[in-house]
Amino acid sequence: MIEIKDVEHVARLARLNLTEDEKVKFSKQLGDILKYMEQLNEVDTTGVEPMNHPIDFSNVMREDVARYDSTREELMANAPEVEQDYFKVPKIS
Repeated sequence: MIEIKDVEHVARLARLNLTEDEKVKFSKQLGDILKYMEQLNEVDTTGVEPMNHPIDFSNVMREDVARYDSTREELMANAPEVEQDYFKVPKIS
């Protein structure tokens, strides 16, 4: 099991405020994950080719083709507010 101080450190880095119960819960969960990783490290992977995906497939993406299905008027009709030919948005200071 991972120590509570390690969970607190990770929570502080992630800017999370955890309750004491959550710290105990995550300590056990993270410990279980690390135990599983140790178990996986014991597997002999000699001769196993590295892969980036478990299923062999080719590119399933369609060709990227520019299409203009909507007119400017149709697009501007979706805007909550328009000024001239532009979307009007709140000013960010």
